[in-house]
Amino acid sequence: MSEPAASTHPGVARLDRWLFAVRLFRSRTLAAQAVTGGRVHVNGERVRASHEARAGDRVSFVRDTVQFECAVLSVPQRRGPASEVARCYEETPASAARRVEFAARMKLAVALTPRPRERPGKHERARLRRLRGRF
Repeated sequence: MSEPAASTHPGVARLDRWLFAVRLFRSRTLAAQAVTGGRVHVNGERVRASHEARAGDRVSFVRDTVQFECAVLSVPQRRGPASEVARCYEETPASAARRVEFAARMKLAVALTPRPRERPGKHERARLRRLRGRF
């Protein structure tokens, strides 16, 4: 029987598996859908989910309407704790700046959003559900 590709090449993994292993996506299915949908680029090129992620590759995708870019430093053996797998990639300074700026904008937007003085009652909640199309 043949061995899995990951064990024969320890520094190589499928892109969807790598994205899932380093906790950039919640599931491997979501990672594969993002890659096949053309939202994930490696070294500036659109790739397949089966593309091999290697140390030195540049991975970019849109996360929460913000362009996320990172460099692959290593390929983890498994999906471990976040503190452990965070050492497998390095976010670019430009990406980190965009993320911080987006968080600041969102915080300001929340502060400026008008809020009701009290929570809606039973009848108001029913009216809101009808307005939103949920019965």
